Amino acid sequence: MQRLRLRLAVAAWLSVLLVSICLVDSMAQSRDERALARIESPPLGLPPVTIPDENHPTANKIALGRKLFFDRRLSRNGTMSCGMCHVPEQGFSNNELATPIGVSGRSLRRNAPTLLNAAYLSSMFHDGRDTSLETQVIGPLVSPKEMANPSIGYVIAKIVSLPDYEGLFEASFGGAPTIDRLGQAIASWERSLVSGGSPFDRWRYGRRDDALTLAQKRGLELFVGEAGCASCHLVGDDYALFTDHSFHDTGVGYQADLARQQRGGTILVQIAPGVATEIDRTAAMSVGEPREADLGRYEVTLNPQDRWRFKTPSLRNIALTGPYMHDGSLDSLEAVVRFYNQGGVLHDGLDPLLRPLGLKDDEVRALVTFLRALTASNIDELTEDARSAPIGN
Repeated sequence: MQRLRLRLAVAAWLSVLLVSICLVDSMAQSRDERALARIESPPLGLPPVTIPDENHPTANKIALGRKLFFDRRLSRNGTMSCGMCHVPEQGFSNNELATPIGVSGRSLRRNAPTLLNAAYLSSMFHDGRDTSLETQVIGPLVSPKEMANPSIGYVIAKIVSLPDYEGLFEASFGGAPTIDRLGQAIASWERSLVSGGSPFDRWRYGRRDDALTLAQKRGLELFVGEAGCASCHLVGDDYALFTDHSFHDTGVGYQADLARQQRGGTILVQIAPGVATEIDRTAAMSVGEPREADLGRYEVTLNPQDRWRFKTPSLRNIALTGPYMHDGSLDSLEAVVRFYNQGGVLHDGLDPLLRPLGLKDDEVRALVTFLRALTASNIDELTEDARSAPIGN
């Protein structure tokens, strides 16, 4: 009798376990299908997503790409994942540091751009050095300061050796892991991070007059009018990506290069999120690598006219993705608006679109208020999606 009870208890436990596993599998499948649906039918305010002929998205590809993106084992020493610089809860950027920290504590020289709406980018990175989501992943994987793998072949061999990847590439692509398939999987998940339906979208494209406050409407008037923001951050009749996909010299890079070449005096060093202190420049330089020059788009084109030009970012979800500029040197939206209000940093290469605006304090505040109305309605959904990634063994 006791054995019968034990068998019945074990059978009941196994039934519950089986049901739980089925529920988890069903939830994961539903989540991947929702991600696929976002690509196929983007939220209000966004255009259709352009899909490469060679990489049509599927639920399996999206699930695999998410897993790869958050897998620390894909770095040389097993400590860094792509998701450690593009943090879901921080607008898929990095709010804590002006520039992220890579493998073994190595400082990077540029701010981590958001991945939200990466599906619409015509070029990647602040200097536009890559033009495809499928190939942009290679750079960080082999960068000595980021994930530090000695070669891309090393990464593929590591994936092949990991038992929890067994069969996943075959289910997604019909074949074993390759660099092409790695890039296609991650790109498929990144394309699903389409993010719209903001108060601005509901007002302009949903025709809901009450979606924006009076202050936000005043900020929009300034944005497309006197402040001239829409000259680079474009707003269309049917959708808005808030970028011209081009490159401009605002003076931030020029100013940073002047500071890099200075000798003596003190520099501001960030020692913790939100905490910085003045340190003697010579003392700081004695314990760190020399600060690298950053010439922006010039490093790609070698055209002298491209010195200190950087890509125009989209302003969607901009309230979530500070600090700002390519080097994270401005810590608030108000600081950014005031920077442009003064006309950037005057020098020979300054973009001719920039000029002192003469905005009053209340107009600066109105612009900031409008920029906050560009935060999408599905941010929580995208964060939950990202955090569903399985933790590697």
